[in-house]
Amino acid sequence: VQLQASGGGLVQAGGSLRLACAASVSTSSRYAMGWFRQAPGKERDFLGAINWNGGRTYYADFVKGRFTISRDNANHTVYLQMNSLKPEDTAVYYCAARYVPYSETVYVTSAMYQYWGQGTQVTVSS
Repeated sequence: VQLQASGGGLVQAGGSLRLACAASVSTSSRYAMGWFRQAPGKERDFLGAINWNGGRTYYADFVKGRFTISRDNANHTVYLQMNSLKPEDTAVYYCAARYVPYSETVYVTSAMYQYWGQGTQVTVSS
């Protein structure tokens, strides 16, 4: 499966962005999805994950209440809605997929994902 992340850009602190991750094949029922980010000189951080049907989500503590993951399996797309953005949210954002048909499990470490998008840059100005 190929993943294409989009929606990044430049936004002022306090603003919002919605990232999208489009898959080349149907992700419905087959793939758990996750979002990560990596700032220059730092490790890749887990942000959140969603199971195959959107019934279960899990977030890193530092984005809870600000970021929301959702998915539209009919359109093979997963979203990351980001609100109340801060300058420290500046990073390249990546989506990832793991093949786990009909699983309720979500995955929080990058090593658990098999497929990655190319990343989209998010810059938050102060």
